[in-house]
Amino acid sequence: MPSVIAVDAMGADKAPKPEIEGALQAARQLGVKVLLVGREEVIRAELDRHPHSGLPIEIVHAREQITMYDKAAQAVRAKRDSSIHVGLRLVREGRAAGFVTAGNTGAAMAAAKMILGVLPGVHRPALAAVFPNAVGTASIMLDVGANVDCTPENLEQFAVMGEIYFRSMFGARRPRVGLLSIGEEETKGNELTRASFQLLKQLSLNFVGNVEGRDLYGGQVDVIVCDGFVGNVALKISEGVVNLVRFVLKESLRATITRQVGYLLSRSAFADFKKRLDYSESGGAPLLGLKGVCIVSHGSSNANAIKNAIRVASEVAKGDINRHIEAGLKAIPKRAVAAVAARE
Repeated sequence: MPSVIAVDAMGADKAPKPEIEGALQAARQLGVKVLLVGREEVIRAELDRHPHSGLPIEIVHAREQITMYDKAAQAVRAKRDSSIHVGLRLVREGRAAGFVTAGNTGAAMAAAKMILGVLPGVHRPALAAVFPNAVGTASIMLDVGANVDCTPENLEQFAVMGEIYFRSMFGARRPRVGLLSIGEEETKGNELTRASFQLLKQLSLNFVGNVEGRDLYGGQVDVIVCDGFVGNVALKISEGVVNLVRFVLKESLRATITRQVGYLLSRSAFADFKKRLDYSESGGAPLLGLKGVCIVSHGSSNANAIKNAIRVASEVAKGDINRHIEAGLKAIPKRAVAAVAARE
């Protein structure tokens, strides 16, 4: 049986166009059944503009929509028939293996915690984003925006969840785990990173110590741990730098290449470069620590990003990663649970 993935068709900045086109690509290329969740008349009008006869795509009506301008906590309570709520309920009820949204991240986080719940022992779910690196593989960083204020115990759990996710998705036996700070030395950083360092070095993970911002793309570390504020800033700066490099490189190629053969070769190299750094290839970031699969994509996601987010949701569900995370968190010393309970 194919995986069934629910997609919030009302989430992206240009919804429902990228969601529908991405769903069609996923159905054709990945053999995944997609449930498009949102206002039926809007989805139907866009879907009918594309050939889709025989494809495993269904529409699930949701009369409300949580926008990027809504306050997350208020919208989650008030809009119980939103596309985010309905999509997550499909997962809870077992009608879908996972849920994908390019909508309001705060609302997705709050609704997922309320509807799916968190795994036993999880203090806060975390968003794990994939980064390309210089050695041709990938690294992940978490948290990248779900939790702005964190405790050392939160970062300890992020490290465990991220290590398990990396092993499951990329096949590494002993992923290298680093703590994002302002220096490699154990004493560098703020109060949060210094306290987190002491917790991480006591775990059975392959903890390599502190890493700096310049190490994000070096490939010397597989899992990078930080709080959601720092992680989101790093992620957005990275996206901006990538866009700048693309623009400058493209303009330089146009200005300097005159011979046709050289132009074709350089255009091919540029296309390869662009694909390696294209955020849409990773699709979206999973919210790790939930009793279910929820993938959060960028608001500006295109069809390729949605397709790949659906792919990631299917892979996470098939890999039974939540069960592995639950087992891994049980290995954390009980003092962490007591400490975070006292703080929160």
